[in-house]
Amino acid sequence: MLAEELRELAARVQIQRAEAQYIEVKTAKDGCPKRLYDTLSSFSNQDSGGILIFGLDERAAFQAVGVYDLHDLQKKVTEQCNQMDPPVRAVFTFTEYEGVNICSAEIPAIDLAERPCYYKGAGKVKGAYVRVGDADLPMTDYEIYSYEVYRKHVHDDERIVERIPVSMLDRTRLERFLNDKKAERPQFSMLQESQMLEMLNVTRGGVPTLAGIMNFCIYPQGIFPQYSITAVVVPGYEIGDVGEDMERFMDNKRICGTISEMVEEAVGFCKRNMKIKTIIDPDTGRRRDKTEYPLNAVREAVLNALIHRDYSEHTEGTPVQIDFFKDRLEIHSPGNLYGRMTVEQLGVARPDLRNPALAVMAESLTGAENRYSGIPTIRKEMADAGLPEPVFENRRNEFVVVLYNAMVSYRSIAKKPLVLRESALYAVSSGDIEEMPEDKGIQDLLEFCAQPRTKIEIAEYMGVKTLYYIMKKYVNPLLQSGKLAMTLPEKPQSKLQRYYTIGIR
Repeated sequence: MLAEELRELAARVQIQRAEAQYIEVKTAKDGCPKRLYDTLSSFSNQDSGGILIFGLDERAAFQAVGVYDLHDLQKKVTEQCNQMDPPVRAVFTFTEYEGVNICSAEIPAIDLAERPCYYKGAGKVKGAYVRVGDADLPMTDYEIYSYEVYRKHVHDDERIVERIPVSMLDRTRLERFLNDKKAERPQFSMLQESQMLEMLNVTRGGVPTLAGIMNFCIYPQGIFPQYSITAVVVPGYEIGDVGEDMERFMDNKRICGTISEMVEEAVGFCKRNMKIKTIIDPDTGRRRDKTEYPLNAVREAVLNALIHRDYSEHTEGTPVQIDFFKDRLEIHSPGNLYGRMTVEQLGVARPDLRNPALAVMAESLTGAENRYSGIPTIRKEMADAGLPEPVFENRRNEFVVVLYNAMVSYRSIAKKPLVLRESALYAVSSGDIEEMPEDKGIQDLLEFCAQPRTKIEIAEYMGVKTLYYIMKKYVNPLLQSGKLAMTLPEKPQSKLQRYYTIGIR
């Protein structure tokens, strides 16, 4: 980090009067903070790392109070960094700001194979933390387990379930599956059936695996009740909203069965609860029904939720959840993204498979392509239907797909803190762009930007849905005319970028 960037970051913290997912403020006026372990751990364990800023006082509206001694501060922070496992290698920057010296320590993310980073004095279970908003929270047993599983290449879908004998697998479905494999690989038919089941991970040592049970058992939920789907239709915009008759749900169903059975029933539930438009072609007179959400997108989202969910013992009590709201459809899958995959890489990079055996079986039984095409298909189907781009949320212990319908407005998104970020301020077709309210104009925008503002803050203030539109229609023209300027002109795409009005900053 350059000294100029540190000053810009300090100014932004003072304007917002808040820390952030990747920013933590410490006073350090009278000495080095004694306990940095929580933040060192949480920053190291998130992909973006984080930045510690020393010399601002959170209790005094983040006023610049300076640090007691730059040299000694760096030395003592480094000592705490060395007490982490693996050791943290901080990068320090210091500068003069508002007449005092301030200092930053950039904490890099450690490699996924080395996580979790934890304080050795407390041990892995009590000394590992995760960043949630501006807070450092202790990692759960499940979060620690997730890192261990990835590092050791453990696949929970291949664990055996001794309570279920092979005789409880659906014989017809199993024979169809084996016949498909024989047709694909003729030499495969030379094996005995018991050997085929072992090679296909349906059994291990003659005992069914979890993948085998979820795909072939007559009733998987007899032993795993929550490896199912719960689906609800809410008469409002949030869980807890009620209808005219005080009903909490307009439809409510628990969906059970094998993977393939649950997929079909879930898609049927969604179709039953969708609005359907009847469109008449003016040229041919032919009738065409258009569903509220494209069924192919819904099917792919449900398939992904069932195939790629976490099937460890830690999530045995958590089903896949389908939530219908007035403006959106949400599909919640237990367990966040597996391995090195990030939301930005979805549909682009090839992910590590959490459940490889289950995925291969589902490929034959459900028609799932298992070619990393699910996310691109969802995006394409939504675009072809003229709907907002889908939102993918990698939350703390779950992965969520959000599909918005045609009635969505910016304000319905803005009231949801988890969604209010750049990925949620999607680009929509030109016909869906919301014009700027009449009471907001260029002069209002310039006055609002008397203090440096982000793109998201500008879009929220102007009441406009999309970042693309706000930049094209307002910010870029004002930049070109010289009425607005960037705080980091040499880095126009920087995540620290802000826009301010010339002359009244």
